[in-house]
Amino acid sequence: MRTKQNYHLLTFHTTTAAMAMEDYCHEHGIPGRMIPLPQEISAGCGLAWRMRPEEYAQEKDRIEESGVRIERHVELVL
Repeated sequence: MRTKQNYHLLTFHTTTAAMAMEDYCHEHGIPGRMIPLPQEISAGCGLAWRMRPEEYAQEKDRIEESGVRIERHVELVL
């Protein structure tokens, strides 16, 4: 059985923005992965970039430099 962990999720208004974030993170070696938006969150396009909170804290500035419009930042146990 998998142990639930804290994650930092970035949500997006559009699928285009979500895919742009995924491309940016892969190109710049930023950890995380695209996931379907969990039921607990109601937001835009239905996709979210998931990463560990400590990874987000470390990469926050580079993510902000991406120019991708992020709808919400959410901490969630998944």
